[in-house]
Amino acid sequence: MVMGVMEIGLAHYLVLGAVLLVCGLVTILTKRNAIGILIGVELVLNAANINLVAFNRYSHGVSEGGGVALAGQVFAIFVIVLAAAEAAVALSIFLNFYNNFTSVDVEKAKELRG
Repeated sequence: MVMGVMEIGLAHYLVLGAVLLVCGLVTILTKRNAIGILIGVELVLNAANINLVAFNRYSHGVSEGGGVALAGQVFAIFVIVLAAAEAAVALSIFLNFYNNFTSVDVEKAKELRG
């Protein structure tokens, strides 16, 4: 008996993106550590990247000239660059916060209100 080959479709990528989004949101909402919150933000951005590339592939797989449409990949690269810049700025803020309070617990940030 020959087993059928399962083809990976758009729905599989959307489910993967939804799982990453939920994991990122749960991480953002439950962590008190600023580094953990940053990891949650990165998971949410990666979920968006998966959706961008999957929608591009399954809606505009081939451009008019016969080449491959790369709009989703270009947007994903833009999001990756944006995430790297966001991580650099956030880590510098966290380091400054750690120097002042010797902790990266976000509950202590309430003391910063003027």
